[in-house]
Amino acid sequence: MPTTPPQSRLTPALIVDHALRLADAEGARAVGMRRLARELDVTPMALYWHFKTKEDLLDAVADRIFADVDRDLGRGGWRTRFERLLRAVLAVVRDHPAAAELLAGSSGFGDHQLAVQECALEVLRQAGLTPEQAANVSGHALTAILGMVRSEPGRTRAGVASAEEQRRVQARLAALPPDRFPRIVEAAGPLSRCDDPEAYDEFGLSLLLAGVERLAAPPRRR
Repeated sequence: MPTTPPQSRLTPALIVDHALRLADAEGARAVGMRRLARELDVTPMALYWHFKTKEDLLDAVADRIFADVDRDLGRGGWRTRFERLLRAVLAVVRDHPAAAELLAGSSGFGDHQLAVQECALEVLRQAGLTPEQAANVSGHALTAILGMVRSEPGRTRAGVASAEEQRRVQARLAALPPDRFPRIVEAAGPLSRCDDPEAYDEFGLSLLLAGVERLAAPPRRR
């Protein structure tokens, strides 16, 4: 028996939430109108009533991810508040395995995405950055966070690789010719697995914030 509401109760939010669960479980490519219609026990045309194209739906799904970003940054200096925002974005990206793929192809014009971007730009302008600098930092920061999660050692498109797969990757790297790739061979372990994801995230955030701090620092007088 179908576990979803009948077609008369179909809403954009219900469609988007189901599509997001599917994307997180099987990847963004698994999200299709026919597949969703079958799982929601409706006709494909019922979905097209709410979303004119699959791209429109995927945009809405990407925006749904940003709905969970906590934009209440509290008090403090710009660095403290920007760090809180970065951590909030990182948290939702971690919660959704499909986030990187969905956000990379998103138009960025969803209400929640715009609200997060506005929040980031406001903090960066308070740091003394120009509008152009703030826009660049905001864009690079999001890209960096997506890359941090997607490129974490031991991670595949389907999520974290099994211990066996990580061992295979490590063995393959360690077996490279040491005369040609000595540094890769010695780093075979950390290149193939992430033993401490929390420390990995902290290191990435520190790099990001250090760069922004350098940009925001007033020029030294000579």
